[in-house]
Amino acid sequence: MLNALVQLGRSGFDIHLPDASLRALGESCTLLHDGPVADLGADIPADMLARTELLITGWGSQQLTPELREAMPRLKLVAHLAGTVKSVVSPEIMLSGVRVTHAAAANATPVAQYVLAVILLHNKRVPDWVRLYSQQRAQFRAHAEPMRAQVGNRGRTIGIVGASRVGRCLIEFLRPHGFCILLHDPYLSPQEASGLGVEMVPLDRLLAESHVVSLHQPLVPATCNSFGAREFAAMRDGALFINTARGGIVDHDALAGAMRNGRLNAVLDVTDPEPLPDASPLWDMPNVLLTPHVAGSMGTETAAMTEMVIEEIRRFTRGEALQHEVIADAWERVA
Repeated sequence: MLNALVQLGRSGFDIHLPDASLRALGESCTLLHDGPVADLGADIPADMLARTELLITGWGSQQLTPELREAMPRLKLVAHLAGTVKSVVSPEIMLSGVRVTHAAAANATPVAQYVLAVILLHNKRVPDWVRLYSQQRAQFRAHAEPMRAQVGNRGRTIGIVGASRVGRCLIEFLRPHGFCILLHDPYLSPQEASGLGVEMVPLDRLLAESHVVSLHQPLVPATCNSFGAREFAAMRDGALFINTARGGIVDHDALAGAMRNGRLNAVLDVTDPEPLPDASPLWDMPNVLLTPHVAGSMGTETAAMTEMVIEEIRRFTRGEALQHEVIADAWERVA
């Protein structure tokens, strides 16, 4: 069996690897330390690092530096209990012979669930009804509100920017609700889009036609600050902009400007910086909903990520193909 260490930073040990998960790991590998460690260099003796073949990481784990790689010459696999691995490994580490797998596919499900819930509630105009109901209270009469004519999910157009794991999961979740789904992704072929059962369109058309625009791109040099004033201006009146991807994709000055007159709405689970400064105008805009990066796996949802990684470790020890491996050649396109 592989000699393994678990490095999870200084928080979240019980969330990511409860005792039952540690026992399951013990069936596929030999844990060189009783539980997760916070600092490999400080907490693990050199002879134990030298024997390590499997490193299990998660949110808050330290970067696998060239020095740590040299201290772990037998390291074969990094199994990451979260989504992006970019804070833990680099292409150089991967090219040194270390394979990497992660739980991004499991994390996609709760994010897509969050976005679906936001879309369904927005198209029913729930935030507006809540505000009116609170203001008018006993005098409220729903049938007298002209807003009723603009309410509903059936026939609405949803634009998805980025066919990421979350984007693809969201497409599946949207199917039963009678939406028209548009997709924009410069890396996707028309044949792949057809396989997803959606129409792939230029970004300008997606922005002009969509009642909801949901962002699902990775933050890479090509997408940094790429959604700005031009894109917001191209969106239809009353549209909703959702960002559960990365805050750095969006020009926040342009975002604040676009939201200021109330023409558009936004739900932002990620921002840049995160959290926003106290003085940001976005906090006080009634058409902007800010949530503190809660769309991804939390609480009971993290179990799915743990199970996925443990299964990947089992596959690796059996000599089978990994199902969620990160490839160095795709580094510039992954989150």
